[in-house]
Amino acid sequence: MEITKIIELTDQNFEKNVFLSNKPFLVDFWADWCGPCKVLSPILEEIACEYSEKIIVGTVNIDMNKKTPIMYSIRGIPTLLLFEKNKILGKKVGVISKIELTNFLDEKLS
Repeated sequence: MEITKIIELTDQNFEKNVFLSNKPFLVDFWADWCGPCKVLSPILEEIACEYSEKIIVGTVNIDMNKKTPIMYSIRGIPTLLLFEKNKILGKKVGVISKIELTNFLDEKLS
C-alpha cells in the first residue's frame, strides 16, 4: 500500500474531519471510472505534500458516498472545494494543472 497524505473522506466522517480541522481543507470529489479524476490524482498528491503546512487534502468517492456530494450540489467531477471550517472558500470543476491549482490555493489562502 502506498503512503499518501490524502485523507479518505466519507459521508460519516466528512463533517468531523473538514469542519473541525485546524487548517483549510481541500476536498476532491471523484469516482473510479472518471478519467479526468485519474489525471488530477497525482497533482493532488504533490499538493498534499507541498502544502502540508497550510492545508489538508481529502477525497470523497461519489459512488461510495452519496449524501455529501448532494449536499454540495456536485454536478461534475472532478470537483475541488476549498473549505475553512464549514465555509467554502473556493471551487474548481474539471481537471486543472498544478500551476492553476497552486495559483488558486495561493489566492484563496492569502
